[in-house]
Amino acid sequence: MNGDLKITIDLDSGVPPYEQIRSQIMGHVAAENLSPGDRLPPIRALATDLGLAAGTVARAYRELELAGVVTTRRRAGTVISDGAVAADVLVQQAARAFVDQVRGAGLSDEAILDAVRGALLSPPPTV
Repeated sequence: MNGDLKITIDLDSGVPPYEQIRSQIMGHVAAENLSPGDRLPPIRALATDLGLAAGTVARAYRELELAGVVTTRRRAGTVISDGAVAADVLVQQAARAFVDQVRGAGLSDEAILDAVRGALLSPPPTV
């Protein structure tokens, strides 16, 4: 992984640590801070850096692999997959535009997250 990419864990958050890792790596991929072929840190090294159990990092990597974002190879380690970016870039761009717009309207990050959580809990529109 690029040395200037940071992954941080908020233990006070209601979001499980494995999900925080997964979403931050997805964000780095979508922002093109990580490119196909880039290596992620070994599970044990990242777990040590973050003060987490190796199983927590392993779960995040498994989730990323199931989503096709990373590929794990015995000798090469965990690398960003070739097709990882395409669909996620559009979602990330839409999210960035939304955040920029509502921050511009004066909403705090917590208010933005509350609004998104509320929208996710709402029933989907019927067609």
